[in-house]
Amino acid sequence: MIPETLQEIMKQDGVVAIATLGADGPHMVNTWNSYLRITEDGRLLIPAGYMHRTEANIAFNPDVLITLGSSKIKGLYGPGTGFLIKGKATFITSGPDFDVLKAKFEWLRATIAVTIVSATQTW
Repeated sequence: MIPETLQEIMKQDGVVAIATLGADGPHMVNTWNSYLRITEDGRLLIPAGYMHRTEANIAFNPDVLITLGSSKIKGLYGPGTGFLIKGKATFITSGPDFDVLKAKFEWLRATIAVTIVSATQTW
């Protein structure tokens, strides 16, 4: 489910945008490409430091949109490429998915686990 090009992007420096929708409307936060991890079953794990509004929005509506890209990976039309990921997210504060990120990012308070519905290369 995770395209090889997307996995290559995750190894590069770059910004990830995470969009959620709550009772108060849309909200976006950012993290780094290299912070993302993929589980054996194809879910995306994202460390959450603060992200309190993101957590509240996901409790209200688990649908998320995530974009990320890299200028260093060949795209569909030349240098640089990106992806739009659509998925369902949950916040996790204990267990194996939490522990795997806590070992890498001691500052995290939760793990966002995203079940990917689609991952579309955008350019």
